[in-house]
Amino acid sequence: MSFVWFISCLAKANQTPFDFAEGESELVSGFNSEYAGGEFASIFLAEYARILFMRLLFCVIFWVVIFILFFLC
Repeated sequence: MSFVWFISCLAKANQTPFDFAEGESELVSGFNSEYAGGEFASIFLAEYARILFMRLLFCVIFWVVIFILFFLC
């Protein structure tokens, strides 16, 4: 169950095996060239915040439940 959750989080966050949102042969990278520095930084900070949030959810859902089931019973 945790492996499926982890893989779906990787797919949602466009990480390594699922990061083909844009073609590699494109000269410009889409929204990266359309926004100035502040907007560009806020987009990337939002993406990394989403990754950190998914990691936090993974730890809370699976590791805390495992800890409660095996060590407190």
